[in-house]
Amino acid sequence: MLKEFKSFIMTGNVIDLAVAVLLAGALGLVVGGFVSDIMMPIVGHFTGGVDFADFKVVLDEAVVAADGTVSKAENAIMYGKWINAIINLIIVGFVLFIIVKAYNKTKTPPAPAAPAAPAGPSELDILKEIRDSLKK
Repeated sequence: MLKEFKSFIMTGNVIDLAVAVLLAGALGLVVGGFVSDIMMPIVGHFTGGVDFADFKVVLDEAVVAADGTVSKAENAIMYGKWINAIINLIIVGFVLFIIVKAYNKTKTPPAPAAPAAPAGPSELDILKEIRDSLKK
């Protein structure tokens, strides 16, 4: 019976974990869409229409054939995408901070511990009192 109970508890934890992973993935998509579709255009507007994803350092230029097709693609370091990823990380961290802070406010603080009842005399003290009263 104990094994079945432990199995039941473990199954509940696994299901909770699976739900948490799915929700985290969905939240990641929502925040990613928010960053790319709402925040980055605003950032681009205040930086003079700059799109960070276009920032790159070209190491080797693309080779174009006579008919206009690219025979060898360019080799470039796309540091603009890395800047976008950093901005995305900052926004995701801020959103998660706000969510955790709001969640922590909803939790009720633990009730203060009731003061301990005054300890009465110990068994030894009572026996000493009986002894002293018998001597009188």
